[in-house]
Amino acid sequence: MSTASPRPLAAEAAAARGGASAEAMLATVHELASDHYSGRRIGTPGGQAAALWLAEQLRSLGAAVTLDSFEASGVKELQATPTLTVGHRQLVHRRDFAEHLSSAEVTEPRSGPLSSADADSWRGGWIAVTAADVETVARAEAEQAAGLLVRRGVDEAGWMPKMIAGPPMGQVAILSVRTELHAELAGSAGAMVTASAPMRTVTTTGTNVCGVFGEPLPGGVAVLLTAHFDGVGDDPLLRHPAAGDNASGVAVVLEAARLLSPRLSGGVGLAVALLDGEEVGARGSAHHAPQVASGTYVINVDGAAQLGAAAAVEAGGPAEPLLAAVDQAGRLTGVPLQAGAMASDNRRYAAVGLPAIGIGMGMPGYQTTAETPDRVEGRTLLAATDLVTATVNQLVKNSAQLGETP
Repeated sequence: MSTASPRPLAAEAAAARGGASAEAMLATVHELASDHYSGRRIGTPGGQAAALWLAEQLRSLGAAVTLDSFEASGVKELQATPTLTVGHRQLVHRRDFAEHLSSAEVTEPRSGPLSSADADSWRGGWIAVTAADVETVARAEAEQAAGLLVRRGVDEAGWMPKMIAGPPMGQVAILSVRTELHAELAGSAGAMVTASAPMRTVTTTGTNVCGVFGEPLPGGVAVLLTAHFDGVGDDPLLRHPAAGDNASGVAVVLEAARLLSPRLSGGVGLAVALLDGEEVGARGSAHHAPQVASGTYVINVDGAAQLGAAAAVEAGGPAEPLLAAVDQAGRLTGVPLQAGAMASDNRRYAAVGLPAIGIGMGMPGYQTTAETPDRVEGRTLLAATDLVTATVNQLVKNSAQLGETP
């Protein structure tokens, strides 16, 4: 993997020579992060509207577009904002506390005294415990506790990132409390706690947006560019713009497709899949991957908002030619690369035996209300586009040198 020093200006210049437009990509990010799409959660009107808008973008670039729907179960949904009051102190959702994914659904506020884990009886109380492990939950259920308060960390800006996929909901009310505040609760035993957790699990429908620009000749190079467009969705009273994760990756894939489609030879296959349901377990790519022709090279972009020391790259499947191409592209463009975990849609494609890589260049404000378009850097979008287009060009060049059909 390339270990070149960061050269964002060089990458920007290279992308500019290729015609990439930071302005166009930033406009895409701003569009997808706007109020109109409400955080783009799978199965919501905002998510469906985003799919339709993206389909039009692909058509405008000359792709033959299809919309492919699939079912997704186990999606966590807030019906209202959870509440938590300790004594006279009303705590702030996602700053001081958040819903726990394995909580019971508690739509009406439930009150009880605050107790510690070593209390003789938990009956009717809200119990401050370290974690909601099996034994703790079993005792809370057996003794009919009002609920459990477990500790949870926050990000560097003091937010609890939102999650919408996880373990099944249980029979005990559980809320996660900021670690420092949880420690303070030890001195507040006996204080009255009133809380609600109006969360439920739903089954919904996702939509992948697939575009084909050209089919490969037999034995020729076929490339699939992917990025997920869904986000975790807005809370009832709090926006989650999902600009870095992953409006930025979608913008890069659209721009790379725009640049590549008229320049690749007629024998090279180029397709795009803008995927739904990544935030609930990469459901869109799990649905799409088995449909992709064997041997197709998959390049997935998840996060292209703020390039730090290097872009993270993860490879899976028979990816040696793809890894060689991205390494060469990194050296040619000056975009520094390092091996790093990319737990995204690329893993679903690798799991069915396709050569796949995931590329990530940062998601400031990840899954919080602070994940706003102004934190997406134009030069990082350009660097990501330059890397993707150079990787595809290198794949084609390398295959031609090996005597494969161009």
